[in-house]
Amino acid sequence: MADNDAVIAAAEAWRGSPMAIATVVSTWGSAPRPRGSHMIVHQAGRFEGSVSGGCVENDILTTAADVIAGAPFQVKRYGVADAEAWEVGLPCGGEISVMVQPVSAEGFDPELFDRIAEARANGAALDVITNLDTGQSSLRPIEGAAFVNRYDPPRRLLIVGAVQIAQALAGLARELGVATTVIDPRARFLTEERFPGVTLDDRWPDEAVAAFKSDPATAVVTLSHDIKIDDPALAAALAAPTGYVAALGSRRSHAARRERLAAAGISEADLDRIDAPAGLDIGAIGPAEIALSIAAAMVAEFHHKVRHDRA
Repeated sequence: MADNDAVIAAAEAWRGSPMAIATVVSTWGSAPRPRGSHMIVHQAGRFEGSVSGGCVENDILTTAADVIAGAPFQVKRYGVADAEAWEVGLPCGGEISVMVQPVSAEGFDPELFDRIAEARANGAALDVITNLDTGQSSLRPIEGAAFVNRYDPPRRLLIVGAVQIAQALAGLARELGVATTVIDPRARFLTEERFPGVTLDDRWPDEAVAAFKSDPATAVVTLSHDIKIDDPALAAALAAPTGYVAALGSRRSHAARRERLAAAGISEADLDRIDAPAGLDIGAIGPAEIALSIAAAMVAEFHHKVRHDRA
């Protein structure tokens, strides 16, 4: 499911105003936005989100205005073979179908935004089901043609070790929409000046990581180079269904780390979950490039891509 946090926030801010919501319900080929992507449109013409990265948004705005004015919901298909698609600018070679509904009890019920926000706050996934014959969305299963949009829990990143790479990684994570916490019991490292706008946690990492109750939408990355800090954090991360676990260091240092963690009772299967040396092999030099490689590996793991070969 696409990242729709900004759309959900806009729906809350505009609550009570006439709105329409557009959703990518299917894609073919090199579609610019994934299935489930939203764009919400206010009666005044303001909008948030995207269904095509800019290719068909103008046409969707026109359709949304009609739906807000009382026209029935619509499902529109755009592709390179369609003259209309070329007119609205979809030259990428892909095709998309976009559903436009009123934000109302007869379309996308406003209360669904509350249920989505509540589920995400609780770290749970939620399926919203839309009847493609009536254009009405609900949480209940239906008979006939339906579009099911899954809203996954928000992604989180726990960075262990308030070092220079952590500063760059926290900034990248923020741009990726990943809620980030930096964990370090060393007060001189963990300061708001070094990590502006980032949640800071000065507990010992094993306690902090355990308290966050890591799930498949959580990443834990250890960067401190201090085994007293990194090892307990890794153990806590591996004790949970953490989506991505990574540790900075060379292959030699990771071999020693595996021995220590194995001696602490961690299984070989769990040790194999650690991405180490952390990050994709892009020949990274310096903190910013290393942070970029780690962010890329984290995103790949969140999308269940095959991890790069370390042989």
